[in-house]
Amino acid sequence: MLKIKAWISAARLRTLPLSVSGILVGSACAYPFFSENSLFVTIFLLSLLTTLLLQILSNFANDYGDGVKGTDNADRIGPQRAVQSGVLSGTEMKKGVIVTAVLALLSACLLIYISFGKDKFTTSLVYLLLGIACVVAAIKYTVGKNAYGYRGLGDLFVFIFFGMVSVLGCFYLYGQVISLWVLLPAVAIGNLSIAVLNINNMRDLDADKKVDKNTLAVKLGKQGAKQYHYFIITVALLSLIVYALHADFKISQYFFILAYIPLVKHLIFVKNNHEPRELDSQMKVVALSTFLLSILFSLALLI
Repeated sequence: MLKIKAWISAARLRTLPLSVSGILVGSACAYPFFSENSLFVTIFLLSLLTTLLLQILSNFANDYGDGVKGTDNADRIGPQRAVQSGVLSGTEMKKGVIVTAVLALLSACLLIYISFGKDKFTTSLVYLLLGIACVVAAIKYTVGKNAYGYRGLGDLFVFIFFGMVSVLGCFYLYGQVISLWVLLPAVAIGNLSIAVLNINNMRDLDADKKVDKNTLAVKLGKQGAKQYHYFIITVALLSLIVYALHADFKISQYFFILAYIPLVKHLIFVKNNHEPRELDSQMKVVALSTFLLSILFSLALLI
């Protein structure tokens, strides 16, 4: 029972709503144009499944990578990890990473086949390579000698995979066309996803310095990381408003702005924060606010 709880904890269920936000928004952007696609619902569900598996894979790999490197130690502020606690061994977590990676690839392959069939080989190949890249990126964040999370590149990869790939990639699956305007909601979801990572990195800044985990927050310093945080969230919120103006939203469709309230309150909290430990609760605030925003924005697109 203890190990089951450890696996559930390592999966970090609180991160899952954020991971599917891009799929919700990308699908909602596509629906007005491609709702006649008989496979729309199937593609949507497989996209959700693949994304959830990739997020769990990333969480397992992060637990394993930081655990074996010793990054998760007594100086860490957040909840104790599975490998760090000793409930799961590094070998057990490594097996979990492998199994989840295989499941994610199988789900991605099925999604690609359903979306493109047998005829569009080149497009299918591109998406297959993209799927492999997603799996590799999920693992290499903290695993290996050249883990990019230790070199300040985590934010860039989160933006690419949670924003560009998740929203634009999902949009393309439905009709095999792309709209440059969809870049705006992709930027919004990508930036808000970065914000969750940045809160984590600001919280762990001092501990990460000690173990040479050079996150972007470490490189920017405490004040620089705060300024960066204000910038990415502000750009995210403005991007959705610009898209709404382009899509000629009616006044009644702007109810998605209600989700801005907790995000603005969050920015005020960060501005006034001087104790890194207190930032831990803000990860959930940003993650759930982003999920709420993705739901409300998607509903606004569908009405």
